[in-house]
This record gives sequence, C-alpha cells and structure tokens, in this order.
Amino acid sequence: MTARAAVLGSPIVHSLSPVLHRAAYAALGLDGWSYTAHECGEDGLAGFLAGLDASWAGLSLTMPLKRVALDLADTVSDLAVAVGGANTIVLRDGRRHADNTDVHGIVTALTEASLAAPASALVLGGGATAASALAALAELGLTEVGLAVREPSRAAETVAVGERFGLKVPVGTLDRVPVMPPVELVVSTLPGTAADTFAEPVAASGAALFDVVYAPWPTTLAAAVQDAGGTVVGGFEMLLHQAVRQVTLMTGRADVPVAAMRAAGEAELARRAAA
Repeated sequence: MTARAAVLGSPIVHSLSPVLHRAAYAALGLDGWSYTAHECGEDGLAGFLAGLDASWAGLSLTMPLKRVALDLADTVSDLAVAVGGANTIVLRDGRRHADNTDVHGIVTALTEASLAAPASALVLGGGATAASALAALAELGLTEVGLAVREPSRAAETVAVGERFGLKVPVGTLDRVPVMPPVELVVSTLPGTAADTFAEPVAASGAALFDVVYAPWPTTLAAAVQDAGGTVVGGFEMLLHQAVRQVTLMTGRADVPVAAMRAAGEAELARRAAA
C-alpha cells in the first residue's frame, strides 16, 4: 500500500514529526508510506486540504492550525471539540476527521514519570497547549488547576476549556508565580526561554515539572528543578506519545514501535545539538 502523510504549520522547518513518523513506518514495514513537512499558515490550510488526493492518509497539525482545523473537518472528535483544537486530521474515504492526540501525549508522559496522580498543579501559559494540559490534568483526576498567564483577560477561552472538563481554574498573573502557594506539579507551556525567570522559585518549591519545550534541552527551568532533585518531564515525551497515537489513527496499526520512534527522535535531537 502506498500512502502519504505530513505535518503542517508555521514555522515548520524544525519539526521533529517527520523523524518520528518515518521511524514508525520503517519499523512497521510500511515501505510505501511517506511523511513530509509543509509550511502552512491559517489562510493556507483550506487550499492544502482541497488539493489532496486519495493517497493521503493523514496530517499532523502544529500552530497556528489547531483551531482553524475544526472548521475544515467533516467530523471532529468530542475531545477536539472540548479542547478547542485538533492536531490531527485523518483522511479516509474522502472525508476529514479531526482529532486531538496532545492530551494523550501529556497523560502518557506524566504517567510514565509516575506523575499520574498529582494532588495539585499549576499551568504556566494560556494557549492551545495549556488547554490540552488542563484536559490531561482533569483526566488524571484533578478538580482544580491554577493557571498563570501574562494577561488574565485573554485567558477566558482556556479557562472555559478547563471548566468543560469539570475543573475549577483560578487565574493569576505570571509575575505572581514566585509567591503562589506550592503545588505538586508545575506544567510550563511557555515557549523558548520565557520560563527562565521562574527557574529559582519553581525549583525551590519542590514541585515536579513538565516543560513542553524539547529543544534546546534542558531548559533553564528544567535544569534548575533537576539540580534541586525534582522530577522533570520534557516536551519530547509529549511529542513522542502524541505522534504514537497519530500513527495508530492514520495507519490503523495498534502495534506502534514506541522504542524505535523514541530512539530516532533522541538521535535527531542529539545531532541538532551537536551541530
């Protein structure tokens, strides 16, 4: 069987998804499958979808496409609707099905690190990944999760996501993080070096950390928590496990080779770091 899949977003040049998906195809013996990367903004997604033929099996979507994808799909999973974003479009029988595997990626990453039952949590940032984090924390049994953002008035949509999953979501500002009550788990969805300023207070709090950044790694925040003896989960684990679920959705195979995908991803990250 010959089939095509791809990751779309902007910017897309540094996406690790092609490495992960191609490793899965190789280990599964799917010789006719290909996976590519395409630069695509919100205005370009409809046209890209319209140009796909029957050889296409699915798309992985990064920012800024996760919300607009909901309007361009024929069907949308209940989870993607509730989270307010889809990172996956499965193409089958001429129809587009939108889904969200980010929540699965977060839940699995935390569970593997023995963080499947945190008593309390604080999420830093208020974007699409923060929304998925709230959904994941609700799935892990929390009923209240704090949210720290730069501008609380712009976090209403993310708070609404948490509330749809039964969470109480008190909102504070990021500048108050150093004096917020301690929690068992801090989830940073802040990009790049934006969380550096919180390294000392988070490390001193004794909280475990899930940092969605995966390169460069470790972040200043992750290194501080590690040095303080805390548990740290990096963004690569989330990326890996959401990709595992995508491979299953697109190929129909349940025997996805997680170890092979992890090894390929880690090798690529090491190569990039050395370069």
